[in-house]
Amino acid sequence: MQKTTPLLLQVIRVIKLLFHVISGVLQSLVYPYFPQHIRRSMMQRWATGVLACLEIRLQCCGSVPVAQVQRVLLAANHVSWLDVCVLMAACPTRFVAKAEISQWPVLGLLSRNVGTLFIERAKRSDTQRINQQIAEALENGEVVTVFPEGTTTDGFQLNHFHASLLQSAVNADALLYPVAIRYRNVAGGICREAAYIDSSLIVSLQNILSQPRIEAALTFTPPVPSGLRNRRELARLAEHAIAEVLAVPIVHKESGKFSGLPSE
Repeated sequence: MQKTTPLLLQVIRVIKLLFHVISGVLQSLVYPYFPQHIRRSMMQRWATGVLACLEIRLQCCGSVPVAQVQRVLLAANHVSWLDVCVLMAACPTRFVAKAEISQWPVLGLLSRNVGTLFIERAKRSDTQRINQQIAEALENGEVVTVFPEGTTTDGFQLNHFHASLLQSAVNADALLYPVAIRYRNVAGGICREAAYIDSSLIVSLQNILSQPRIEAALTFTPPVPSGLRNRRELARLAEHAIAEVLAVPIVHKESGKFSGLPSE
């Protein structure tokens, strides 16, 4: 039988998380006014704190981009809303998200203040604007992350990578880092409870809290220079690199929660 966290400990974790989120919102009010290296440190500390509140242990493999590396775009598989915190804790980064998130209470304010790039998912024409914003952020020395699947999965498969937002890497002559994300439970198996599939944020949080501990494993595969490739080549290279690390099949269909990436 799989172990679960006692209810009292779950309540304690929720209280700690609540105070940490409030702290993050307050910090986000002044976040835009600090220089880039301080913003990176603030983001990393806050994300690490979220993981600590939820008893999520982060393990990184491969070559994590350092601050001195310029024009870095991360392309990761998408399993959970936890992906954002896990990636920020390992490598402070901005994200591309669906525009609806900007209107969410608390989390919307937090996302806006830390520089999330919002895309109108119903407008294919909005892709060009977002690609330009991503390219500008890369040129300014910021790391940006996209989830090319456009959806979340349960961790047992990888969905087809859409190429639309990878045009920004071509435009900026960036280094594309495919990043494989996997969550494991205390028994060492894939943690289904970490996945955000067909549930509300509250239910997802309850599932995560039920786990005594979750291990989040990030694998940064070797970067791919983007200047001499097209976006579809980049999508296939990233897709196969991540599938190989995770040892999962690539499924060419859409499923799960939408992450804000238009189809192509």
